[in-house]
Amino acid sequence: MYTLLNKRIRYIEDNNAQRLLKESLTGLEKESLRVDEDGYISQRPHPKQLGSALKNDVITTDYSESLLELITPPCNPAYKSLDFLQDIESFVYQKLDKELLWTSSMPCIINGEADIKIADYGTSNGGRMKSVYRQGLASRYGKMMQVIAGIHFNHSVAEEFWPFFKEIEKDGGEPVEFSNARYMGMTRNLQRYGWVIPYLFGCSPAICKSFLDGNDVPDALEIFNTNTCYAPWGTSLRMGDIGYTNRKTNKVGIKADYTSVKTYTDSLRHAIETSYSGYEEIGVKVDGKYRQLNTNILQIENEYYSTVRPKQILKGFEKPIDSLLNRGVRYVELRSVDINAFHPAGITHLQLFYLEIFMLFCLLQDSPAITDEERKEIDDNQSTVAHSGRKPDLQLQRNGKSIGLKAWGEELMGAMLPVAKLLDHANTNTCYQKALGEQTELFQNSDLTPSAKVLDSIMNEHGNYYAFARHQSQRNADYFKERKLDQATWDKFTKKAADSILEQQKLEAEPQINFDEFLQKYFAGTL
Repeated sequence: MYTLLNKRIRYIEDNNAQRLLKESLTGLEKESLRVDEDGYISQRPHPKQLGSALKNDVITTDYSESLLELITPPCNPAYKSLDFLQDIESFVYQKLDKELLWTSSMPCIINGEADIKIADYGTSNGGRMKSVYRQGLASRYGKMMQVIAGIHFNHSVAEEFWPFFKEIEKDGGEPVEFSNARYMGMTRNLQRYGWVIPYLFGCSPAICKSFLDGNDVPDALEIFNTNTCYAPWGTSLRMGDIGYTNRKTNKVGIKADYTSVKTYTDSLRHAIETSYSGYEEIGVKVDGKYRQLNTNILQIENEYYSTVRPKQILKGFEKPIDSLLNRGVRYVELRSVDINAFHPAGITHLQLFYLEIFMLFCLLQDSPAITDEERKEIDDNQSTVAHSGRKPDLQLQRNGKSIGLKAWGEELMGAMLPVAKLLDHANTNTCYQKALGEQTELFQNSDLTPSAKVLDSIMNEHGNYYAFARHQSQRNADYFKERKLDQATWDKFTKKAADSILEQQKLEAEPQINFDEFLQKYFAGTL
């Protein structure tokens, strides 16, 4: 099963090529809800002292006005991305006025959807499009799903490694076609083995009942007390049926095809160009106000909620599918990582090192095309682990047969050991093998998983989900408020914030074409 993986690793070792992997890049995106002193979702606008959400490239907002998104640049080595993330959050906390950043993936107390304000990006056409897209999400799925938070792990393989990899594979094609094929192989493997992420990193086995917005408690959850529901063996409700899914796109038969860049972009293009009757009933522009960007299955590509995305850096108002076709895959975004409530930054260095191992393993491991049968297995495994991952003797599906989660997990950890050794050799340390060892222990004892620790803390220390998350949020706030930034770093973030406001003001002062025309040109690719 791992024959090709081990063959590739031997080639790399025999040619001392692990050094070529050293320049791989990692970036992080972390979402966090701003909440008031009582743990309710903030009703305040995005703080001006943090800059413009439209133009600040390190501090912005995601769906709602209160959902901050902190973004690092691509960093090498990977741990510098976490250091940068902590610098951003230190700056944010020392600028916030009596607010906390919720340190859990599932939201705080919300008194209905009216509490959730859609993010405002100003009056420019680009800013209006971002807000209308979010209004479309509200119209289609409701607002609650949009205030769930997580961490996105962005990873690109060192450019120096590709020519060597191409040579050992005896590939005579164009370099970009080779890297595209291997990145898509990585993406497929991140899905077929992706259930390990909610098991190892899942930190959302419980929710505040206000998240249900008055609806009945789902059958998959149990009631702990008047304000807390939980999944007894759950790991990541964020990645389960109540979290990020494309239930409606599933009903109309849309699934991205990860066989190649061409099939992937073709499948998404079909979805963003095909109208859906259910969305036609919502309308697009009603009484002069936009309810959504269009009536298509997906308004834009980002609406397709997946655990992993191949990506390219956009130029101007370029569509993501066009960027991939024009310049190929630049990096891969893993989107299934919960916020680690036990660490101020939401992720630890050892977790970060493990994700590097996982990415490289998925690149080097054999990756056949995903069949319809395997696609169902992938989806079922993801849901099963999210809701019941710590259940003793839990069975998953692999190639049409049942296999125990523990057995499969330990097998995968063993297959990743040579990958961890490669990265340790490349970076002249042992942190990767240490990280792998830490994660392996979680398969040997599920009580050590973050999700188990969350439930233990809720039930035996804090008494409910809110009290647990509120305590962790305050603890992390104290950490970042006391954390010192050097003057150069403080000045850099201060300047970014101020410059971003000026950039938005300048943009909005420029003549704007009619918004209807702007949208037509965007979707036609002629902006």
